[in-house]
Amino acid sequence: MRSSGRNNRDSSRGDHRGAGGSTPRPKAGGKRDDKQRAGRPRPEERRYDVGGSGGSGGSSDRKDERGGAKGGGPKSGAPKSGGSRGAAARGGAKGGPRTGAKSGPGAKGGPQRGRGQAPARPREYDAQVEERNRARHSKPQVKTPKTFGDQEGERLQKVLARAGMGSRRACEELIDQARVEVNGQVVMEQGVRVDPEKDEIKVDGLTVATQSYLFFALNKPAGVVSTMEDPDGRQCLGDYVTNRETRLFHVGRLDTETEGIILLTNHGELAHRLTHPRYGVKKTYLAAIQGPLPRDLGKQLKDGIQLEDGYARADHFRVVENTGKNYLVEVTLHEGRKHIVRRMLAEAGFPVERLVRTSFGPIPLGDQKSGWLRRMTNTEVGMLMREVEL
Repeated sequence: MRSSGRNNRDSSRGDHRGAGGSTPRPKAGGKRDDKQRAGRPRPEERRYDVGGSGGSGGSSDRKDERGGAKGGGPKSGAPKSGGSRGAAARGGAKGGPRTGAKSGPGAKGGPQRGRGQAPARPREYDAQVEERNRARHSKPQVKTPKTFGDQEGERLQKVLARAGMGSRRACEELIDQARVEVNGQVVMEQGVRVDPEKDEIKVDGLTVATQSYLFFALNKPAGVVSTMEDPDGRQCLGDYVTNRETRLFHVGRLDTETEGIILLTNHGELAHRLTHPRYGVKKTYLAAIQGPLPRDLGKQLKDGIQLEDGYARADHFRVVENTGKNYLVEVTLHEGRKHIVRRMLAEAGFPVERLVRTSFGPIPLGDQKSGWLRRMTNTEVGMLMREVEL
């Protein structure tokens, strides 16, 4: 019975289409209007596709619903997207099972977009997003402009200020006064860039020491061994520079019982030249001896004293203080042999009771207390380098 009724509706629909190409509007209150209302889904049974695959899906659903209401079935031809949803809606309206419904947004039991909270993203995806954002907003590395002599570096006044020549403004004034040289050329222009590791920088003829080299002067007390490490556990020079990250070494040696100035640095070439006989860097000592002293003692020391390893000559000798038989004499020489001052005075007949080195080249001990370590000034380093032609 149901099939015959459907055939009658199809035939009547075909008849109406054939005549005039349009379907006449049924009169109000007729059986046709009741059938259309019966074929439409109720408002509470209708399903709206929220956030579908596009605007075509929603429009096709409405078209299918209108087509189902008008003709009782889908139109001929390929179904558009969303047609299955329209069929499902019609099936729900008629009370039958929803055949052909697929799982997905809008399906029964499946997640629906736009309703409730969105599913949480995986942590790996969040990490990738963060990395892309950082790469997008990170600033490119700025390259340093070309420097003096086509090398990369920093401004000359900044290097001078870091080396202790004064503030940057004061260093700019040094440049304006033509007192600064770079690689033998006087610099008059502000903003010149230099490489402190390679370029030779001088102020008033004295070499400027950069931060990469360290120079210290220590007033070594008596009983301290002139070595950076002592296997016997005795007090040594390394105990005074244990907190330094850069490895330092001593320039020359002092006897264990000899006091006075000793230099520590990490500049290998400077240390080598300061101790080489070729450059003849002078060292001055104060020795306490017992008299009386002959008048020609200074002449004997300058002419040379015969020792086991050859002659030893003093460059200068003078008596500093005399109290009865106690004499304090000053001896200057450029040699650096072991116990050289003690052996010379002992060979002349005057054993040394106490010995202090008061200067190393142009660097005086001054009023530096025993056991104190101080950093040498840039002027002192420049004088040392000029002494050995650096």
